[in-house]
Amino acid sequence: MKKTQIALIAVIAVIVGYLFLQPVKGLVKPKEEKSNGMVAGAKPAEAAANVSVEMISAAAKTAIGADLSAKIVDLEGQLKAATGTEKTKLQQELAKQWDDVAQPAPAAFYYMALAREGNRFDNWLKAGTRFNEAYRATQDSSIQGAMVLNAVEALQAATKLQPSNLDAKAGLGVAYVNGGSANPMDGISLLLGVVKEDPNNRVANFNLGMFSLKSGQFDKALPRFNKVIEQDPSALEPYFYLAEAHKQLGQKKEAIAAYEKCKELMRNRPDFVERIDGFIKELKN
Repeated sequence: MKKTQIALIAVIAVIVGYLFLQPVKGLVKPKEEKSNGMVAGAKPAEAAANVSVEMISAAAKTAIGADLSAKIVDLEGQLKAATGTEKTKLQQELAKQWDDVAQPAPAAFYYMALAREGNRFDNWLKAGTRFNEAYRATQDSSIQGAMVLNAVEALQAATKLQPSNLDAKAGLGVAYVNGGSANPMDGISLLLGVVKEDPNNRVANFNLGMFSLKSGQFDKALPRFNKVIEQDPSALEPYFYLAEAHKQLGQKKEAIAAYEKCKELMRNRPDFVERIDGFIKELKN
């Protein structure tokens, strides 16, 4: 399987996973008292410690197959005996290799290791961003909890080094809403602050749209996804979620148009197109 195919599958998996997402805790009334999938009373540090790079990497290797993981396995073997600058180089290469095959979770752990060692802004930001992406890419609640906690650590460190950096602020806002803060509105406030400074900020607009969608505020989601599409008309995800928002508002014509755009962007994936055709058929009936 080619790297581009892996990246495409990763995007589709996130989109399909949306259908099973629960509302954001704190934005709407939760069904039960849980946070990030962790059992009430569990210590956050312990929950995060239970999710290791070895565990995450093993699952990711299964996802990408033996051919694409061969070089990664070799690098991991070298890392076990490495020290000093050689260890740092191997961690950087492993992070890059995982990025190249669209696997944010293991990449995040390696960027985090680099950041903790060298305290560089770019590594903290990359780690936090990848942990946020990994949160969205999995439906395993225990893993989601670890991703959130790590994202908060990384992005708080990034904002401490560069307090005015909007990417770091937006990422931290996402992590807070996902459960990294006792009050999810802290995260919404950060994201709104980002779009106030930069109305075109893709990360902030996309996630504000997602949180509006998940909390049933479909009318508020529409302008957010449209803004993201203005910045990148070839991006699949905002079209799909735009369609979902229109559908929930009873705006069938607009929903069908957005779904048709999804089909156009994914014409090489007949399985995904077939699923979208099913959504369109439901709207036409």
